Amino acid sequence: MSRPVAVIDIGSNSIKVLVAARDPLGNLRALVNKTLDARIGTGISADQPKLSEEGMTRGLGAIRELLMDIEQYRPAKVALVATSAVRDAANGADFCRKVKAATKHDVRVLSGKEEANAIGRGLTADRALADLEDFYVFDLGGGSLECLSFVDRQVRQAASLQLGCVRLMEKFAPDPGAPFTTETRAAVSAHVLQEIAQGGFRFDIPAAGGVGVGGTVTTIRAILGAKSGKKAEQMPAVVTTAQVEELLGLLGPLPLDQRKRVPGLPPPRADVFPVALATILAVAEAAGLEEFRHSFYNLRWGVAAEMV
Repeated sequence: MSRPVAVIDIGSNSIKVLVAARDPLGNLRALVNKTLDARIGTGISADQPKLSEEGMTRGLGAIRELLMDIEQYRPAKVALVATSAVRDAANGADFCRKVKAATKHDVRVLSGKEEANAIGRGLTADRALADLEDFYVFDLGGGSLECLSFVDRQVRQAASLQLGCVRLMEKFAPDPGAPFTTETRAAVSAHVLQEIAQGGFRFDIPAAGGVGVGGTVTTIRAILGAKSGKKAEQMPAVVTTAQVEELLGLLGPLPLDQRKRVPGLPPPRADVFPVALATILAVAEAAGLEEFRHSFYNLRWGVAAEMV
């Protein structure tokens, strides 16, 4: 194996690390893949978003913990990348300076286009998707939704839309302790469909498949697996919209304290999860998808592929 590289992805909802290396066949393989829920993007839906002191403190703590975790692998390179929460915040540069002072590492703030393209490159490392030629990709984060379309396995479109689940929760469901109503779902869905149309992203590829990445789809598989004592990665990679509808129907009416006790659903995600499910369903509706595949390969894999 080649000397490993490490990527820390500073997202709105969670902060994640990937340590990866090339095997003798040239395939990128993960040595470490870990996620910490930090929610630095609280307040991201404001007209002038600003990272809170508490959020920045949580973020710094998570970054330090992940850097300590990867020391034993002695990565040749370490990259810290930030997405929507830092990109959109008025004090995002201040947070980057805090990270530099605390860790000696610079933070690369990705543009929306850079983020979407890195996700696309990451997916090419997933050998389970090798049979797909024409397909759509959606990656739902806390601050933004990245949409891509591939034709002959080449990116045709890439768009970054301000439709992250934390952003939409703050806008449409500001009391996360309350049940998620059908009226709120309708408002979220209408907004998502409108923003996709106004953002210029076109779902116009005949018979295209769909690929979903990100924490929401991973959590869907984890909840489905928990029913039979299986881990997310042991579950089928194909998720149907009927399964997502059923989950939203079960979890939406629950108050937050009951949602937090649902097996497979990480308690820090319980508040935002109904909004996330409604967003996924709206995207599937726009794309005309009744099912989609889930991939664990995403932004971090794309950045790691660049580094090696």
